[in-house]
Amino acid sequence: MEIGIAQLLPSFGCDSSVTDNQVYHEEVELAALADTMDYDHIWAVEHHFEDYSFCPDNFVYLSHLAARTKRIKLATGAVIVPWHLQPMRIAERAAMLDQLTNGRFMLGLGRGLARREFDQFGIAMDESRERYDEAAPLIIEALETGFWPEHEGKYFKTPRVPLRPAPYSNEWRDHRFTQVAMSPDSAEQAARLGAQVMAFNYKPIEQMNQEYEEYKAHFRKYQGREPRPMLMTEMMVCDADAARAREHAERYVANYGISVLDHYEMLGEQFSAAKCYPTYAEAAAAMREVGKENVIKGYVEQQIWGTPDQILRRFEERFAQMGDYGILCVFRFGGTPFDVAERSMRLFNEECIPVLRGWAKERAAAA
Repeated sequence: MEIGIAQLLPSFGCDSSVTDNQVYHEEVELAALADTMDYDHIWAVEHHFEDYSFCPDNFVYLSHLAARTKRIKLATGAVIVPWHLQPMRIAERAAMLDQLTNGRFMLGLGRGLARREFDQFGIAMDESRERYDEAAPLIIEALETGFWPEHEGKYFKTPRVPLRPAPYSNEWRDHRFTQVAMSPDSAEQAARLGAQVMAFNYKPIEQMNQEYEEYKAHFRKYQGREPRPMLMTEMMVCDADAARAREHAERYVANYGISVLDHYEMLGEQFSAAKCYPTYAEAAAAMREVGKENVIKGYVEQQIWGTPDQILRRFEERFAQMGDYGILCVFRFGGTPFDVAERSMRLFNEECIPVLRGWAKERAAAA
């Protein structure tokens, strides 16, 4: 069972005295601490311009972590492909970071969702699906072969050129290639590419399970084998005190939920106007009907938080419904103070990870 940490690098909800420098230094300290624990990997997002999340180049951030860590894997979670007008540069940076980490690098790709970020880059949101679908196969082919392929398409025209430095390893689809897939069409594209899927927990579990089963069926059709278990990203508070865990969840998880609604304009109409986001248009309409307050309450209750025992019971229920999947823990969000995030990370490592891995071994032995 994969268990990692996703870092959002936000300042939304923080006290006004918290500087960007403090956010980055504290996130780096948490990442270095994770390297001494039993977490498998650290994922860094790509987001721009706002306190919702500001990591404009996750390759740069992970390169710094590479020098601060020894064994933990480092992953982009994700590179937003349509925002990079020359995708060859994504492959080059991935190959270089793969060398710097001696093969500890994992590539996660996504197509993006926030209208503000598309607008600020001057890229039409309607083009996101086509741009992603044209570029992503080229990126993974380059990393697996060491050569960017000759290509002439709608958005890109490139000659065949070598990647220098070459990737540390050419083994990507089996172990080190992931795609954010929050909609059925993205999940099918991930299956077509042979990518593991990563999703953020915000849908009812029945819907998540249905979409996961559809992804697995697509993967079998396109790849002729079973996919790696999906990765699910959770806003997490782990605390020995149940009342304090709830207090922090109702404050910080709620803050993060508010920042998501604002950043992605989830209660707006823009997804209906964009031609390649029908699933999000439906979700936005449902949220408008329910109302912001109820959306946030539901979001808080859906995340994983509580004492170690409460958290394990939640995962036990999830696995019963969805089977095993990988867990990406987010400990810093919505203004969570450093000490609260560190305490959650340490306690989850000490009390939950050994049990979760034990369950996985038991199920594997019984299979």
